[in-house]
Amino acid sequence: MQTETLLYIILAGIVALLFALFQYYKKEKSMSKLNMLFSFLRFISVFSVLLLLINPRFEKISLSVEKPNLVIAVDNSSSIKHLKQDKKTTEFIQKLSNNNDLKNKFNLEFYTFGESLKALDSLTFIEKQTNIYSAFSQLTQVFKQTTSPTLLITDGNQTYGNDYQFITSTYNQPIYPIVLGDTITHTDLKIEQLNVNKYAYLKNKFPVEAILVYNGSDNINTNFVVTKGNTTVYSKAVNFTKSINSKVINFTLPANSIGVSNFKATLMPLENEKNTINNSKNFAVEVINQKTKIAIVSNFAHPDLGALKKGIESNEQRSVFFLNPKESINQINDFQLFVLYQPNDSFKSLFKILEEQNRNKFVVIGAKTDLYFINSLNTSYDFEITNQTENYQAELNINYSPFLIDDINFESFPPLESNYGSVIFSVPFQTILNKTINRISTNEPLLATFEKNRNREAVLFGENIWKWRAQSFINSKSFNEFDNFIGKLIQYLASNKQKSRLNIDYESFYNGSSNIVIKAEFLDKNYVFDTRETLNITVVDNISKEQKTFPLILKNNNYQVDLSSLPPSEYSFIIKATNENLSKSGSFQILEYNVEQQFLSANVTKLQKLATNSQGDTYFIDHTDELVNTLLNDNRYTPIQKSSKNTIPLIDWKYLLAIIALSLGIEWFLRKYNGLI
Repeated sequence: MQTETLLYIILAGIVALLFALFQYYKKEKSMSKLNMLFSFLRFISVFSVLLLLINPRFEKISLSVEKPNLVIAVDNSSSIKHLKQDKKTTEFIQKLSNNNDLKNKFNLEFYTFGESLKALDSLTFIEKQTNIYSAFSQLTQVFKQTTSPTLLITDGNQTYGNDYQFITSTYNQPIYPIVLGDTITHTDLKIEQLNVNKYAYLKNKFPVEAILVYNGSDNINTNFVVTKGNTTVYSKAVNFTKSINSKVINFTLPANSIGVSNFKATLMPLENEKNTINNSKNFAVEVINQKTKIAIVSNFAHPDLGALKKGIESNEQRSVFFLNPKESINQINDFQLFVLYQPNDSFKSLFKILEEQNRNKFVVIGAKTDLYFINSLNTSYDFEITNQTENYQAELNINYSPFLIDDINFESFPPLESNYGSVIFSVPFQTILNKTINRISTNEPLLATFEKNRNREAVLFGENIWKWRAQSFINSKSFNEFDNFIGKLIQYLASNKQKSRLNIDYESFYNGSSNIVIKAEFLDKNYVFDTRETLNITVVDNISKEQKTFPLILKNNNYQVDLSSLPPSEYSFIIKATNENLSKSGSFQILEYNVEQQFLSANVTKLQKLATNSQGDTYFIDHTDELVNTLLNDNRYTPIQKSSKNTIPLIDWKYLLAIIALSLGIEWFLRKYNGLI
């Protein structure tokens, strides 16, 4: 407590005493026992009031010791079991967790990683993918402000993601890789990569690119073979040397039948080859009989046109052509869908023909659109013309029912430039995206669809959608989410199928290492998304005839089921609604491929670079005895004593108010009892 505050308290006591004596001594000229009691009560009341005004405080300093964190990140992917390092890893983790010296010096934090980072619960070594970079990115957020040396227990083989050896630019902690697996370089042949389109067209040939790699010092000869069932469809002799250790083979295969065609590429193994799993890769191509042709009609160039073309053509079943309004009239029968970008009076004849033929279209309205022309067409919507524009952001309508829409974080997208004013629809419509300003909804559509006379139409009330595609890449490091969104919209517009109450979304085939998720949407009789229904999927293995039933889980605006646990095979399925007689069926294939089994040894080089760049050190799982001593003796990881100073009131004001009320109450009661009031 400060000296100044102490002097104020003494002064307050003197003032309170003088005030009390003045009240009951000077005035009454006597000091009876009753007056002495009154003086004491008055002193207590006045002194308490003055203390409340002074509010004396004192400073309390508390000391605490903050131990550094020791982060243990364990690779939980199936490659650890494939390299026969799972038992050693489990024993090492147990040894660390039981070390009392480490627990006294560090806060031990255990994590596992595969596709994502998780707190350690149990080690299963069944993860199908490894992303070390993503694990460190998440650890950066947790341990950014602390001292946290990190043990990375892994074979160093990453199946996807950014190169983790450069994570030290953002993860500023010493990293100690614990190397799992064999470090000896074995003679090995493998198919490094197969590049093939997902779709092909009937009676055409589709290209395939194979990247072949050889690790060894001898000159060898082998064959590269592609088979379909028991039939060899392609074969080529290849040879490798120590210096020429990779080959790229480009060839084409015929697409002779509609449906999914399965192929197996094999690089014939050597006699002394230890790992032959990576010598083969399965791939599949879906052969279709028709390609959707889409025309984008515009009078001027704009970045939106390129973004729409990229999004539409991300599906190889579709091709996009740029036309002006005059060219499109002569080729109207060549296209299944027309995208009309910011139309004006020059589009008049095209609009007339599209209306007469009940053709589907996608209209983009922007700042350069002639709204007077649009209103003059007597179309399904009219604009309130203000000759002003505004920037609007998007908000997803989760109740949109015609087809499944995933939320790709629309609210984070840059605003689109749109005409200011209301839009009045003369037909029933459904909104996909609403306009918002500063996250406040305007209840006006930004993207809407409607159906009239058996044709479908979508209207986007804004330009600069190219910024959305760029932001989507920033958010997810890929254009896939945005392109899939555009693809679903185009698929809906290019089809005239009658709306169904049960819709499903799935792929014809999946790679064995990818997530297998089937989505479904259930609508009530008013075609509004119904969250009360229970959906179940029955999956039948067409080869073994084994049957399994799974429930679909409600997530966001659709039902989902994860079938990643199914082994590679051919499957048929049926999704049924429990309360209503509605069902949908389909089929898919899971290709046999485990990317985690493609590795024969640990990637020691990358792990050593990671340790060097982070000022850590590398250890092998069989030689970790020195690791504990290194951590215990490193002066960078000493506990830190921290002091915190808190200013605490000397007296709680609640108690002080109670004392004031009590003393004044007793004084008043006694004066009243003795007839002094």
